[in-house]
Amino acid sequence: MTDSSAARHHSIDYVELTVTDLAAAKRFYAEAFGWTFTDYGPAYAGIRAVTDGAPEVGGLRLDEQPLRPGGPLVLLFSADLDRTLAAVEAAGGRVTDGPYPFPGGRRFHFADPSGNELGVWSEH
Repeated sequence: MTDSSAARHHSIDYVELTVTDLAAAKRFYAEAFGWTFTDYGPAYAGIRAVTDGAPEVGGLRLDEQPLRPGGPLVLLFSADLDRTLAAVEAAGGRVTDGPYPFPGGRRFHFADPSGNELGVWSEH
């Protein structure tokens, strides 16, 4: 995820692409766009911004199942994850995963009333 000092509360901050072959996806995006990656194990690679030294802007997430409807997973940043989770539920969203820890903080996923899945992350 990007540095929280530059992130804005409830703004789109990170986009994950679900892939069925992580090595092939990394090879494709590196060759096609010059992307570089930070590996976080066999099922996830962070997408580094094209500019040297820039923060991660997204990730490739391995899922050998058919791709889920809705395309990429959009992640929002939150200065207060628990408060945002409560607001999502109060507004009619359905938490589908988490909150759970990950390298960089905590996050949760939710479905909006139309079924679109989004995620929210925080450093704490």
